[in-house]
Amino acid sequence: YAGRTVVIKYGGHAMSDASAALCFAQDMVLLQRLGVNPVVVHGGGPQIGNMLERLSIPSSFIDGLRVTDAATVEVAEMVLCGSINKQIAAAVTKAGGHALGLSGRDDSLILAEKLIKQVQNDKGELDLVDLGFVGHPVNVNANLLHSLLNQSIIPVIAPIASNSLNPDQVLSVNADTAAGAVAAALG
Repeated sequence: YAGRTVVIKYGGHAMSDASAALCFAQDMVLLQRLGVNPVVVHGGGPQIGNMLERLSIPSSFIDGLRVTDAATVEVAEMVLCGSINKQIAAAVTKAGGHALGLSGRDDSLILAEKLIKQVQNDKGELDLVDLGFVGHPVNVNANLLHSLLNQSIIPVIAPIASNSLNPDQVLSVNADTAAGAVAAALG
């Protein structure tokens, strides 16, 4: 796998254990030293949920996706980009690697469209449900990621994107979906 790029989705539940987080950072450095180019896309659902609870902001889910109003997306961006992202990048650096924490909003790394979910109602019919500030990736700036990888820098990406139709609007993207879009863009 030397010379290959590997996208790794690092889930919020896995980050809860400090020992496992240290091992994760060391593994990213080991992969890099073996010639693999790791790209990390992280989640943070439990951490967002904890912060919403601390701030007394109610939270609900539809088919595993958080319904995200303006207050919730602000908290999600704060937790994912300001806390978790920087902790992961710092842990990789402490383990001897070089990492840069990014959000999908940085240099239009991830552009997304608002996600409208189809949900089956009690009658078996499909209803369209607006999840709020939740997006689905439509473009990933692979050139930015290749530039970092060519400098032996591990990109650590928070799944917060800009709306492709309104770049000032923040959209939260499911981390699994974001990781898939990043992997597809990198080939």
